[in-house]
Amino acid sequence: MINSNRFEKSETMASAPINLKKLSEILGLSQTTVSRALNGFPEVSEKTRVRVQQAADGLNYRPSPSAASLATGKTRAIGHVIPISEHRMINPHFSDFLAGASEAYAAAGYDILLRMAPAGEEEDIYRDFASRRRVDGVVVHGPKTVEPRIDLLKSINLPFVVHGRSGSDTDTYSWLDVNNLNAFQQGTQLLIDQGHTRIALVNGLESMNFALRRRAGFEAALEANNIAADSRYICSADMTETYGHDATVAQLALKNPPTALMFASILPAMGGVRALNELGLRAGKDVAIITYDDQLSFLQSPDGENTTPFFTSISSSIQAAGKRVAEMLLAQIDDSSRSPLNELWEAEIVQGQTTKQT
Repeated sequence: MINSNRFEKSETMASAPINLKKLSEILGLSQTTVSRALNGFPEVSEKTRVRVQQAADGLNYRPSPSAASLATGKTRAIGHVIPISEHRMINPHFSDFLAGASEAYAAAGYDILLRMAPAGEEEDIYRDFASRRRVDGVVVHGPKTVEPRIDLLKSINLPFVVHGRSGSDTDTYSWLDVNNLNAFQQGTQLLIDQGHTRIALVNGLESMNFALRRRAGFEAALEANNIAADSRYICSADMTETYGHDATVAQLALKNPPTALMFASILPAMGGVRALNELGLRAGKDVAIITYDDQLSFLQSPDGENTTPFFTSISSSIQAAGKRVAEMLLAQIDDSSRSPLNELWEAEIVQGQTTKQT
């Protein structure tokens, strides 16, 4: 009979945690049984599970990640592979997405494995993850209009969820996306309703699926109102503040400059406002602006003040998306037989100071 008093915590025990082998010896059980009891395996009786857990708590036992992996067959880690061949995704958008995802991972006892992928090495990283069982699943960021990573991950049986979507077979894999087409159609329509007919689109890289959908929405609104799309009013590049500045300067230098600007991200929109200031113009008075807004945390009021935002925006929280993508991936890892999960979120128009007040 094991004396339960032996498992009561003390300062000495708390400062000197024991390993699985020692815990097993104290309990008189095999290491396999102890490990399975601590990880909730059904073949271990409830009486034994409680006894093992009480001993582990009393003796300050903390299982190592490798031991937990051997017991459960899971690494308890999620991979995020960040391509850096065309543009860097380590920016406020990715940081907020990861903050949301981390909340879900922490609640489920998972860690993050972050890998940067130089040009040509991304496929090798995914294969390494799968062959060496480095992670239990991955999140695919920034899907392109033609996305080879989806077929690759299917072929190597590595669970994944796409933040965004690509291709026509979107029911064959899990994804979460914003309805970018509808969002930019509505945003453009708002500007048309306010009397604008010369509207410029300062878009992201159109090799990216989201940017192509945003352009489609922009052009759909023009077509629905019998406004001819003018290629001079459409530009695309990596969504930086400098790009927004330079694109705005170029647009306003045209013979018939646009009276309104649609930005695919708040970062280039900030560059656009800087350009207007340099030209002696005011956003909302001289030139209307609508931007997509991911509700980035560094732009939010720390006190949650209920004030009119500066930008009129098409708004959807990328941090909330990160949390939900993580939850979808963890559900898939827990039950590999479940059908793919697909979620299409609608963004909302938030009235700010850069368009006419409605």
